[in-house]
Amino acid sequence: MGKVTISTLGKKKAEGEKFVCITAYDATFARVIAEAGAETILVGDSLGMVLQGHDSTIPVTVEHMRYHTECVCRAATDALVIADMPFMSYTTPEQTMANATALMQAGAQMVKMEGGTWLSDTISMLVERGIPVCAHLGLTPQSVNTFGGFKVQGRTPKEAKSILADAVEIQDAGASLLVLECIPSHLAADISRKLDIPVIGIGAGPGTDAQVLVMHDLLGLSEHTARFVHNFMEGQNTIQGGLKAFVEAVKAGEYPREEHSYT
Repeated sequence: MGKVTISTLGKKKAEGEKFVCITAYDATFARVIAEAGAETILVGDSLGMVLQGHDSTIPVTVEHMRYHTECVCRAATDALVIADMPFMSYTTPEQTMANATALMQAGAQMVKMEGGTWLSDTISMLVERGIPVCAHLGLTPQSVNTFGGFKVQGRTPKEAKSILADAVEIQDAGASLLVLECIPSHLAADISRKLDIPVIGIGAGPGTDAQVLVMHDLLGLSEHTARFVHNFMEGQNTIQGGLKAFVEAVKAGEYPREEHSYT
């Protein structure tokens, strides 16, 4: 596959070629995921739920993220590694710069931040200083208490218009990637068409440029899963087979299907 860069992903979008993102939190799984053909690995603050046993991502700290990012980056030498900026780690310019720097020095090639247009100045600041940013719109888990739970976003015309406007402004601010989570398929497809940067979907239908799933979900290990999750271990004898099945299904346009999507 060779070393994956932001330019690699941009070229894939331009050529209409799907790419894949999977979460990882340690060296062993990072290596296996990269070997399965996933171009990008997300060191997600989802580790708060799948590793630490919390009911949300909110308890995760920058130190947790730095540690797991270091573990992943030691093994994922070719994949592009994105590290989540955890809850309340980017509230001031000084705090944001210090925490983003820590994750980049741990080996990440990009940081991910949840939020809309209020993040524009923050994104510009980071990008101007050599720190690429992946933005995250729709259902943003760090705001679960504001949303009143894990709920689909963008179903009303007003909400959809707001998410689209946020996406455009975030791109203009300098974001290199955008994650759309739990929004209607038609809205995600529309945003993906209108943006120049690649869009990664999770519970956002088949019309995005890439798909991401939490590794534990796609391997059928999670106790509770959303409707957009498929167990890719079905019919497989090894974890490697399950990961490769997910990668191949995304690239072939076979996942997600209608039953994994929201209207």
